[in-house]
Amino acid sequence: MKSDIQIAQEATMKEITEIAEQIGLKEDDLELYGKYKAKVKLDVLKRLSDNSDSKLVLVTAITPTPAGEGKTTTTVGLGQALNRIGKNAVIAIREPSLGPTMGIKGGAAGGGYAQVIPMEDINLHFTGDIHAIGIAHNLLAAAIDNHIKQGNELNIDPTQITFKRAVDMNDRALRNTVVGLGGTKNGYPREDGFLITVASEIMAILCLANDLMELKDKLGKIVIGYTYDGESVTAHDLKVEGAMTALLKDAIKPNLVQTLENTPAFIHGGPFANIAHGCNSVMATKFSMKLGDITVTEAGFGADLGAEKFYNIKSRFADLEPDATVLVATIRALKMHGGVAKDNLKEENLAALEEGMENLEKHIENVNKFGVPTVVAINRFPDDSEAELELVRRKCEELGVNVALSEVWANGGEGGEELANAVVDVLENEESKFKFLYDEKAPIKEKIETIATEIYGADGVDYSDTALAQIKKYEKQGYAEIPVCMAKTQSSISDNPNLKGSPSGFRISVKEINLSAGAGFLVVMTGPVLTMPGLPKRPSAEDIDIDADGKISGLF
Repeated sequence: MKSDIQIAQEATMKEITEIAEQIGLKEDDLELYGKYKAKVKLDVLKRLSDNSDSKLVLVTAITPTPAGEGKTTTTVGLGQALNRIGKNAVIAIREPSLGPTMGIKGGAAGGGYAQVIPMEDINLHFTGDIHAIGIAHNLLAAAIDNHIKQGNELNIDPTQITFKRAVDMNDRALRNTVVGLGGTKNGYPREDGFLITVASEIMAILCLANDLMELKDKLGKIVIGYTYDGESVTAHDLKVEGAMTALLKDAIKPNLVQTLENTPAFIHGGPFANIAHGCNSVMATKFSMKLGDITVTEAGFGADLGAEKFYNIKSRFADLEPDATVLVATIRALKMHGGVAKDNLKEENLAALEEGMENLEKHIENVNKFGVPTVVAINRFPDDSEAELELVRRKCEELGVNVALSEVWANGGEGGEELANAVVDVLENEESKFKFLYDEKAPIKEKIETIATEIYGADGVDYSDTALAQIKKYEKQGYAEIPVCMAKTQSSISDNPNLKGSPSGFRISVKEINLSAGAGFLVVMTGPVLTMPGLPKRPSAEDIDIDADGKISGLF
């Protein structure tokens, strides 16, 4: 089979004005970025306010393994398949980050015959949103050190600055740095560090904002550190939220593109799912829900991370009520959860598959706790045997959950028709009774422990002295009654990446709790979670190239 980039480059694209017309948008509603990309003006949403909201389908997955699950591929393929069976479906997904694209992923625009295009543009600079977020972030970082250098009127304690710098690249050398060296003319020497841009609180804020002025307000609430007296200091105190918002005036507008089969797709925002809340922007979702009959969106990594945050954070802030959840599973990943080494996944192994099913069962159980009907999508790969596929089907039926085969990677929308029909059946015949897992006004510890025990299956939570002190501080400062955003490994339901399947008999370790006052949640750091990834031994960047005609190769 051809590579993803070959398939994408051979696709017949429609001009983006035609794609917009399919869902009732006019050319004047768009800001064109060439012939095949556009931003949609924010004021269009006011015009669409009388349109009824579409059904909302969330695509999530089992715990990811190096074998891969194909969650974005399934999201794109399902959108294509729904349109093939006569539904007006619109897709809403995240933007890829350059760090993982150049690192291990090599791209994040779907795969095979279920991709969003223009694939090269989407995977590289796209419309510049992530760059704008990085610049707005670093403006605030620069303002902090400049304020201290220029007399420190706000009495900022340089040892209590919590706001780091950002760059959209996997660069482990920048995790911990020292700034201000070289004499007094260069500022006050202090320890600092970098986040990857998609882990920035500003990315989370942009993705949760409903309009430009709400974005400005949230940016102003960012706590950058503390004074010598222990009082919080915000971006508003530094008087830069207006300039930051000006830098983001275009980035907040959702991007419209298309799939290989010309299904409309909004791609906007991209917070990390193991650090931040891992969902595309509220704006993209709301546009999609006003322009189609069914919106297909996704959340990052497994359901213990992405779906939990979609339900408890994004849905809470955006007043969303998901109608169905698609839980993506693969035979090969389930076998890995059952103990099979990556090199042996092509061999049929029913015993390991059955043992690995406990991971899928736990995610089904978790989704059910939110009251949302579930469809398990078996994302088929060429080496899957009929006996293995039948075992997963039978197990799902025993659990009373809907299940469908998905072959969108190989066959595009046609290969997703069974899944599309299963989703439509759920939407038409099962009522979602969506509910949050916890009350946001509950004590901080109670919220953390509810997620740890109910979603992860932990016996309890152990807090470091640092985390306990931070909880006490946030409660005193009035930040207790907001949601919690768990920062945890994506490789296990637990906080230990080596524990596969559905582990038991473990406790969650909370190292520290960081305040994202602008975004409106507390980030709970557990286990070995990095906010700045590193490149692998052989990064994908080594395979990416361009010829004299400007044709890119090596993205996948």
